[in-house]
Parts: sequence; C-alpha cells; structure tokens
Amino acid sequence: MESAVLIFVLPMLMFMLLGIGGKYMTHRTAGRLGTLGLTVITVLAYVTAYRYFGAGRSGGVWLPQTVFHLEWLRFTENLQIELGILLDPISVMMLVVITTVSLMVHIYSLGYMKGERGFQRYYAFLSLFTFSMLGLVVATNIFQMYIFWELVGVSSYLLIGFYYTKPAAIAASKKAFIVTRFADLGFLIGILLLSFYTQTFNFTELMSGNVCASASGATFLGGSVIAWALGLIFVGGAGKSAMFPLHIWLPDAMEGPTPVSALIHAATMVVAGVYLVARLFPLYIEAAPELLVGIAIVGAFTSLYAAVVACVQTDIKRVLAFSTISQIGFMMVALGVSGMGGHAGLGYVAGMFHLFTHAMFKALLFLCAGAIIHTIGSNEMSAMGGLRKYMPVTHITFLVACLAISGIPPFSGFFSKDEILTAAFLFSPWMGVLMSGIAGLTAFYMFRLYYNIFWGAEAKREHTPHEAPVSMTAPLLFLAFVTCFAGFIPFGNFVSSDGVEYTIHLDGKVALSSVGLACVAIGIAFRFYRQASVLPAKMATAFGGFYRAALHRFYIDNLYLFITKRIIFAGISQGIAWFDRHVIDGAMNLTATVTQKVAYCIRGLQSGQIQQYAFVFLIGTLLIVVWMVFL
Repeated sequence: MESAVLIFVLPMLMFMLLGIGGKYMTHRTAGRLGTLGLTVITVLAYVTAYRYFGAGRSGGVWLPQTVFHLEWLRFTENLQIELGILLDPISVMMLVVITTVSLMVHIYSLGYMKGERGFQRYYAFLSLFTFSMLGLVVATNIFQMYIFWELVGVSSYLLIGFYYTKPAAIAASKKAFIVTRFADLGFLIGILLLSFYTQTFNFTELMSGNVCASASGATFLGGSVIAWALGLIFVGGAGKSAMFPLHIWLPDAMEGPTPVSALIHAATMVVAGVYLVARLFPLYIEAAPELLVGIAIVGAFTSLYAAVVACVQTDIKRVLAFSTISQIGFMMVALGVSGMGGHAGLGYVAGMFHLFTHAMFKALLFLCAGAIIHTIGSNEMSAMGGLRKYMPVTHITFLVACLAISGIPPFSGFFSKDEILTAAFLFSPWMGVLMSGIAGLTAFYMFRLYYNIFWGAEAKREHTPHEAPVSMTAPLLFLAFVTCFAGFIPFGNFVSSDGVEYTIHLDGKVALSSVGLACVAIGIAFRFYRQASVLPAKMATAFGGFYRAALHRFYIDNLYLFITKRIIFAGISQGIAWFDRHVIDGAMNLTATVTQKVAYCIRGLQSGQIQQYAFVFLIGTLLIVVWMVFL
C-alpha cells in the first residue's frame, strides 16, 4: 500500500519545508500549505483504511500487513532493530483518528492563531507532531515505537512551550518533558528486558506466543521477568497517558495554544499509553494477566481522582484537562478488566471504541473552549455566562459534546462508555458501581461547565461577544456531526482483541442505570448552575476541607515540590554537592596544587644553561664512580 508509505513520509517533509523555509513565507502561505499537506495525508489515511478493511478477513481474521520493511541495526542473528509500517485494525483506526483530528486542528488554527508571532513555526511543530504520532502507531517493532514515542515527547514540549516568552508556558513544557522522561526510563528498561529474554523487538513475533515460552523460566523477586518488563513498559504508558501519580503534567500543559490541547492532550498523544497496552494486549493476557488487574485499578483510581478534581475547577481548559485524565482512566479500566473473567473481547473493543469516540468529542470540547476564549479573552468561567445568545454554533456543538461525554443516547459516548461499564460489571460488581459513579460525576462536571458558560448571569464585559470565524466553526460542525453518528459504527466488526468479528450488544440494565444516573447528575447541575444561585457556595462550605483539597488537586503537586525541593534538592542533593565540591573537586585541586609546587621547586633543573647541565653531569658522574669504587 503505497498510500501508507506516503502517510508516513509527507508529514516529515512538511515539517522540513515549514521549519526551514517558513521564515520566507507569509502567515497565510504557511498555514494553507500546512493544511493542504495534512488534507492529502488525511485522504491517504482514509484510502488506506478503505483498502485494508475492504480487502476482507483471511480465514475470518484481520491479518497484520507489513507494507514497508528496512533493517536498521543488527545486534545478533535473531535480534535486530527494523523500521517499517505495520497495518492492522488498531493501527489503521489510529491513522484515521490522528489525521482527522489533526486536520480539524490545522483548519481551526488558521483563524485561532491568525496574527500570532511564530505562526510558521507553529505549523511546522504541528507537522512534526503528526509525523511522530503516525510513526508511533504504525511501528512494526517496540523499539521503533520507542523512537517515535520520544519524538512525540519532543513535539509536545515544543508545542506546550510555543509561547516561550511566558514563564508559565516555559515551566509547563519543562514539567511535561521531565515527568514523561522519568516514565519513559521505565519504558526503555522494560524494552531492554523484554528483548533480551525474547530475542526480538518485532510485534508480530512477540504476539506469536512462542517467545514467552522460551523466557518463562526467568524470574525476579518471585515474578517472571516478562511480567516485570511489561510492568515497566506500562509505566511509560502511564506517564504519556497521565495516569496517577504521573498525571501532574497534563493540567499545566494547557498553557499551550488551545488547538494544541485539542490535538495532543485530548485526542492523540495522551492515548498513546492506551494504544501501547492495546498493542501488547495478547502478551499481557498470556504472560501477566494479573498485571492487567493492576492496570484496571490504576485506571479506576485515576478516573475517580480526576473526576472529583474536575468538579471544582474554574478554568475551563483545566476542567477539560482533568476530564481527559478521567476518560483515559476509563480506557485503561476497559483493557484491564479484559485480562480475567473470559470476556477479553468486550473490554478490549469497548476501550478502543471509547478511544475513537472520545477523540472526536473531546477535540470538539477543546476547540469550542478555544472559540470561547478567543472572544472572551479569559479561561475563567466567572468571565462568561449567557454566551448562548452570542455564540449559537459554539453553544450547540458544545452541548452535543457534553451529551456525548455524559453518555446520553444516541450520541457516540453512550455506546462506547456503556460497553466499558458492562465489562466492568462482568469483572466485578464493585468495579462496575465505581465506574458508574464516575460516569455520573462526568455528567455533573460537564454540565456545570456548560451552564456556567452558556447560561447563568452574564459577566461584565468591555465588548460584546461574537461567534468565531468560519475557519473555526467549520471544524466544530464536522466534529459534532461525527459525535452524533459515530456510535452507530459496528466497531467490533473492525477492531477486536483477536481479529475476529465481535458483535456489540447493549446491556439494557447497565444502559438504563447509567443513563438514569447521568440524567440525575445533569439535573443537579441544572439546579445549581443554570441561574445564579447560592447553592454552589453552600455546598463548597459544607464540604469544607475536602472542597479546598479538590480545588488544589489534593495537593499532589505540592507533595512533588516538597519531595523534590525539600528532600531531594535541599537534603540529598546538597550533601552530594558538598561531597562533589570538597572531596572530589578538593582531591583534584590538591593534586594540581602539589604538582604546581613541586614543579616550581624543581624548575631550576630545566634552566637552559649549558654550564649548569655540564656541572650536574660531572657531579653525577663522580657520584656514580664513588659508589662503584667504594660500595
């Protein structure tokens, strides 16, 4: 499939063209060129998906296809690093998601970023990110994925810190880069362990089942080495997908331009960890099913934590950021509960389906937020209110996205989230109840956001709000359309854990209970926030310390600062620095001082005077003669 190769190559060419030649282009030329390039890439992605799925199954199974292969580094006869393009159901699905959302962001940015300094640089960075993310999802082996994984991190750093003159943006970009680097260290160690004991990096060979049998005897601290490797690999995925306690970088990453938040921190980059677990899912099932239970627990706790924090935030982008963390937790739970209980197909399909639907409506939410910020000039909900009269398109599309993420039928989020809840109940009633409660919290905080922005009392403003330009509203309408109808896609026909067709069946009891709970939550938000009311203040007072803790993210960031500054920097690092300065440097300085003083004392031996050399030679000769005669 030549189109798959072009999908991979064109974004890199666009990055080089805009990065090198962008300074010679006008803003309009750079924006249109970047958008045109992404349009071609998106068309090619859809063509690739059509050809792949149109070819049909082989023996009732979707078979992976390697459409490009190149050996890069060879270590042993069996162990080498290759570069290639692997097409299978989840990678093809991700091609569609990444290119679709990226194209909408490119179009949207033509209006949102108009007149910004560094406009050409912005589009160059978007192309670099798209190239990196596409390279990640089509990688044929785990080391190639790691290479593009790090490129995604670099792209994120550049885009978050786009406003490099703002201290907050600089701090946010560094925070994201450093936190994910710690997680990626675990990923790298896991890759090295896995490849050492299996003697391969290749995904196809890793999924075959033979490699685990050959490494089954190796253990460490009571667990198999393969399980340890997969656990470390998940650490990398947890960092990229902002799972607790590595979530702290994502809310601050909102300092980047809002379209960047839609592209990287809502729809594509943050699902890389989910994609990683899904890519290695057969290996997890075979070698470490108990580890999937741990992944489900981490996902559930993260989802609950983020949902509670989102209920009290006042910055609209941070509400959406914590919402993203919570929804990624749902996807992790879906994959995690698939490890045991004989219903692996349901959880896997539900998690991937929610990845697909969430990408569309969460990108829509962020782009709507960008349109609001663009006209209001503030991220705070207190500066909004009553905007439905001034921004009808943004209002309707935002409402569609809120209904979708709340799990209200017939919007797409209902179908994918309902399947996750069903899988959770099959795994454990407690897990099902917990995730249903979190789904209710999701409906509450999203409609709290909706009513505070579009209803309620209008804030005092210096100018009358207005609808965003067509370049910004057109992507909103497209994403809203997809959000309305994506739930009816027979997703299990295309993506499943084993490549076999999986038919999704709604569980009536779960669906009714989840929709009922969502409606109750929406009703509470309606009562509290549709009009100016004292109820929110009373509730904040009633919850007291818990409310303040949630407002400050339960002081997790403060804990990190305490550990790094007070313990590591002030305690451990200062002692190491003292030892380095006084012992290591002192020893080197003492050696240099002694050498200098000795050299100063004996410098007369190299005076350059022939008479002195002759005299010393004579004395030495006489001493030798005396020693030989008398001794």
